[in-house]
Amino acid sequence: MRSFDLTPLYRATVGFDQIADLMDRAISSDAGTNSYPPYNIEKIADDGWRISIAVAGFSDDDLAIEVKDRSLHVTARKAEDEAERKYLHRGIATRAFERRFHLADHVRVTGASHENGMLHIDLTREVPEALKPRRIEIAAGGKKDANLVDAKSVN
Repeated sequence: MRSFDLTPLYRATVGFDQIADLMDRAISSDAGTNSYPPYNIEKIADDGWRISIAVAGFSDDDLAIEVKDRSLHVTARKAEDEAERKYLHRGIATRAFERRFHLADHVRVTGASHENGMLHIDLTREVPEALKPRRIEIAAGGKKDANLVDAKSVN
């Protein structure tokens, strides 16, 4: 088992706290990897993704999706089954879970659907106009002096 010390990164950089925190979370979460429920993350466009989570046995009322602090939280709580059942084999897990996904800047959840035991969450990167590249027009003609004022003669 390896452990990494990110202290030199904190000492030598300013303003990269988010990257260091992301690396620290990734390293620490690998140690106790939780594989329930299984999920896929697919890229569906240049600025679009879909997270698909296998949620067999859960209804829409059992599932909750929330975005807070640039983090997507998916939770499921199964209501207690009132009917007493005897299982000979129980292979469908319906235990409660919480799954978190950290979102990059400007990534927004645009929708969610639940069909055939799969929960699909669609995400899109929406870059604000102020941050998009823009083209600067070059004025044609000679060099203009910014301090020169055009004036007409009065007489």
